[in-house]
Amino acid sequence: MRWLRRPVCLQAALLRAGGAGLRAEPRTASGIPQDAGELQGELDRFGGVSVHLARHRALHGLDAAAFRRLLEAAVQRWRSEGRVAAWLHVPILQSHFIAPAAALGFCFHHAESHSSTLTLWLGEGPSRLPGYATHQVGVAGAVFDDSTRKVLVVQDRNKLKNVWKFPGGLSEPGEDIGDTAVREVFEETGVKSEFRSLLSIRQQHRNPGAFGKSDMYLICRLHPCSFTINFCQQECLKCEWMDLEKLARTENTTPITSRVARLLLYGHREGFDKIDLSMEELPSVYTGLFYKLYHRGLPESYRATTGVD
Repeated sequence: MRWLRRPVCLQAALLRAGGAGLRAEPRTASGIPQDAGELQGELDRFGGVSVHLARHRALHGLDAAAFRRLLEAAVQRWRSEGRVAAWLHVPILQSHFIAPAAALGFCFHHAESHSSTLTLWLGEGPSRLPGYATHQVGVAGAVFDDSTRKVLVVQDRNKLKNVWKFPGGLSEPGEDIGDTAVREVFEETGVKSEFRSLLSIRQQHRNPGAFGKSDMYLICRLHPCSFTINFCQQECLKCEWMDLEKLARTENTTPITSRVARLLLYGHREGFDKIDLSMEELPSVYTGLFYKLYHRGLPESYRATTGVD
């Protein structure tokens, strides 16, 4: 996995986030610019309202006290309208608005590179707002060559103990599991591959590598499309095609790699249909969207059957 991705222009990103330009504005007696108006938000289907401060150009240059008065008036209005929650999206260069929002009861919900999101529950009883993401998803690719019975393995660089494992890393937002496996394998080893199936899922909680959150680690079976190794020197200490039985027997590996190696060995001998969780794309209940379902293969007679006698 590579922590450092493609470079970005930080200054340009911050400006796009809504922090550019401080202007002198005509102000009312309360210190609020005359054209600031009301804080307008977008209504969601749950009865909440989302306010993106980057879209309120009149807020640029507004001090914290004036913003608090503006926000307080908006909160009173939302309560009278029966809104159940308020979401406040704050660009990083407008972070001075966080303290006055907190004074009105707003709490952090999550933060990203250039913005943070605060929430205020306006409904009755305790907050029913969902928490932010509590998991990270790691994906590895077990690239297995049927003809030679060899599997692609690596040893990570800069680890306390260098053991053999399958190449992999964290899935990026909006990236499918199989695509992550193929991408990470190529980035670490230079080997091109194709997704075949999902082999295993590991669940782990309070993972230090996931900032104390939960961690999902998935291993996919991949088919090699190339065989020449050109591994990443910054990430990997070693990389090689190893005999699958040797990997299953070696003690110089992780428990999960050893178990999946035995799973691959069983699939190779008895048929991959006995171990594979294949992927099927199905339409979502949300119009125009699709999802991917991973499951053991169904007999053809069951695929078109709506009920079983």
